[in-house]
Parts: sequence; C-alpha cells; structure tokens
Amino acid sequence: MKEHLIQQAYEIARERYASVGVDTEKVLQQMQDFHLSLHCWQADDVTGFECQGGDLTGGIQATGNYPGKARNIDELRQDILKATSYIPGTHRLNLHEIYGDFQGKVVDRDEVEPEHFQSWIEWGKEHQMKLDFNSTSFSHPKSGNLSLSHPDEGIRQFWIEHTKRCRRVAEEMGKAQDDPCIMNLWVHDGSKDITVNRKLYRELLKDSLDQIFETKYENMKDCIESKVFGIGLESYTVGSNDFYTAYAASRNKMITLDTGHFHPTESVADKVSSMLLYVPELMLHVSRPVRWDSDHVTIMDDPTLELFSEIVRADALDRVHYGLDYFDASINRIGAYVIGSRAAQKCMCRALLEPIALLREYELSGKGFQCLALLEECKALPWNAVYDMFCMKNNVPVGETFIAEIEKYEAEVTSKR
Repeated sequence: MKEHLIQQAYEIARERYASVGVDTEKVLQQMQDFHLSLHCWQADDVTGFECQGGDLTGGIQATGNYPGKARNIDELRQDILKATSYIPGTHRLNLHEIYGDFQGKVVDRDEVEPEHFQSWIEWGKEHQMKLDFNSTSFSHPKSGNLSLSHPDEGIRQFWIEHTKRCRRVAEEMGKAQDDPCIMNLWVHDGSKDITVNRKLYRELLKDSLDQIFETKYENMKDCIESKVFGIGLESYTVGSNDFYTAYAASRNKMITLDTGHFHPTESVADKVSSMLLYVPELMLHVSRPVRWDSDHVTIMDDPTLELFSEIVRADALDRVHYGLDYFDASINRIGAYVIGSRAAQKCMCRALLEPIALLREYELSGKGFQCLALLEECKALPWNAVYDMFCMKNNVPVGETFIAEIEKYEAEVTSKR
C-alpha cells in the first residue's frame, strides 16, 4: 500500500477520534509499549529438542501435518525471526523447558541447568528479544496422568525438582536481560473418569507448589495456570481455576488466564477486574478455542476484543502481560504466528482507541442510551487506519501484503525441509 494513502487515511482517523476525545498519537506510543510474548512451540508443533523422542502427551495435541515445520533449534530461530519481521513493535519469546540447547545430549528434566539456555539468552540479546519460560510436565515417561500431584513420592519429587530448576533458569534469564523473566507453571494433572481422591491430589499439588516456591528470586516472576480438562483427562483437573485462584490469592502469585482453559460460555474478560483485586499481576495466554481448548490461531473475535477492552477499562495496562498460545499444524506456521500476533495487536489498538472518558461519564450519569449508542458507533470508527500507521512506522508490511512474502519464504525455505 502506498505511503501517502496510509498517511491520508490516518489523518482522517486522527480527526475522527479527536472528535470523541481520543488522541491517536498517544495510542501509537502505547502500542510501541505493547509487547507480546511469542510462543516458540507454534514453529514445531510442541516437539522441542530433547533427545528422548516420544509423542505429545498430557492432554494436549497438535493437529495437522502441514509441511515445513522447524526440525532443530536453528530452523526454529530462523522461523521466529521471519515471523517477527512482519509483526510491528518489539516482542518477547516464550520458551518451554524442552526447547533447551541440549547439544544432542540426553538431559533429563530434573537435571536441567541454566547453561542449557545460555545460547537462548545470547540469541535474545542479539535480536532484542527478551525471554519468558515454562516448566514442561507433558511428553515424558514419568508424566502419566499426574505429575506434581502424584501419590508416588518419587515421581512427585522428580517433578518438584524439575520445576525448581526451571525457576532457576528463569532467574538467570531475567538477570541477563535486566528484566524479569515470567515463568509459567502449568501441569496437566487429571483423570479421564470418575475420581474419588480429588482432595488428596489437590493436597499433594498444594504441598508441591509450596516446596517449589520456597526459594525467592529477584529476577523472575511466577505465574500459575489452571485448565478445565485435557484430552484423555476429561473428568477431573487437579489444578482447576478455583484451586489456583485461591492459591494465588493466598500466596500473592500471578495468575495465567488462558482463553481456551474455561467453559465455552465463560467470559475470560470478566475475570480481569475480579482477579486484579487479589493478585498482583496477570499473564495472558491468548488463543482461540473452537468448542474446546483446541488452540486455534488467535483472530480478532469478540472474546479477544472484550478481553483487551476490559484490560484498558480496568486501567491494568501495567499489571497484565501478554502471551500467545496456539499450535496449529494445519496451515503455514509462520503465517499462523503473524495472523495471531497482529490480531492481538489489533484488539489492543481498538481497546486503546475507545473513548473511555466519555463512556464512563455517560455510564456514571445514568445515560444508558448514550453509552450503548457510542459503544456501537465505535465499532465503525477507522481504527484500522491507526493500526496501518503503526505498521508503517515500524517498517513492516501494511495490510495483506505480508501474505505474498510468507509464500515466498515457504517456497524458498520451509518447503525444502
């Protein structure tokens, strides 16, 4: 798209938004400070670089067999950099423990050390990409249906040690990048059928978490993530939303809200203002559930728009962190990165462009008609011209022009893998 057309459209949008009290220049500045934590597992279908092999387990799965997935650490990094070249702004990278640089050696999960991520730390510095981290409880011979809640003390201690070591890795990442590394703790623990020892498993999980969090760190932040169910674990999840909400509130821990980890009619947006009254910060894992936690590519749909709008309305921009979490193996993986990332950005852009001062005034004055009318009219305001300007200012493709460039990368690189 020609630069002068983008500029003309933006000038019209700036005037239109100014008429309802919104400064688009301020929004463009805020968008520069909106950093997504890109999930490394989209590029290789959650395979990782452990040398033990094995299938994806733990109640999750990647569906599809589109050609060209990353097969090693170099290809993964290459694909991530290619994707970020089409995403405006600067972003973070979210790593699972199984993505360590193990140099072809078998390193069991209770043996992982910061040294296995030193090359990632150096790579992140080179590319101005700060790192976040996750422990990995799935796809391991000792995973089974239970990990941190396992009644076998040996297995439970294995996973406790693994998670402790992951926190130490996250601490070193945060120290090296001079910015806290956010470490997410999610375990798949649950049951396929009727469970009679619900309380026992939750007591064990609570004890495991207390052991894991005994050591205090200065350069990493812990967050804990709930789930409704996993594939093959449909009847019971140890780490339910109620469990982790109570635990986080009692231990002053950050909560991760994954948009696929709730019942289909449940509003994740509605949780933001409630949880922020009791926990210090929130981490988001934004994906698109289709009937279940199927981790489809994030799009600009109503639930995602509502989620980002609520964050802005709650004045929570400095207390929420933004990650993506999907692994679609049915389409071009770099394309999936770009679609989901830009969709999340568009949702935030629209949320920031909302004339919140005027809307609040209407609502607090009992002017329900005026408030609803303005909310409806906002849907047709030229937000896309502001996002196009954001892309142009960051020297990335505007509009759909990235499609042809990703097709070229597929023809020249990924199709030959």
